[in-house]
Amino acid sequence: MATVHSKSTAKNANSGIDQSPLFGKSNYLFMLIGAVIIAIGMLLMVGGKSADPNQFNYNEVYSKTRLTVAPILIVLGLIVEIYAIFKKSN
Repeated sequence: MATVHSKSTAKNANSGIDQSPLFGKSNYLFMLIGAVIIAIGMLLMVGGKSADPNQFNYNEVYSKTRLTVAPILIVLGLIVEIYAIFKKSN
C-alpha cells in the first residue's frame, strides 16, 4: 500500500501541475485597499436619522455625501477588488 501511494505522489509531482499560491502579496494588498474603500463608502451612507421622529430633515437625508460621494467610493472599491483579482502575481 505504501508503494502505491509513493508512485501516485511521484506521478502528481511530475504531472506539471503548478502548486504556487493563487494570489501574491500585492494582490492581497489591493484586496485590502479595496475593502477599506468600500467600508468608507458604506460608513458615509450611514445616518440621516433625526432625533425627533416627527421632523424630517431633507438636507441631512439627501446630502451630496450620501447620494454621490459614498456610491462613487463603493464602485471605486469594487473596481480595485476586480483589479486585485485579475492582477498577475509575480
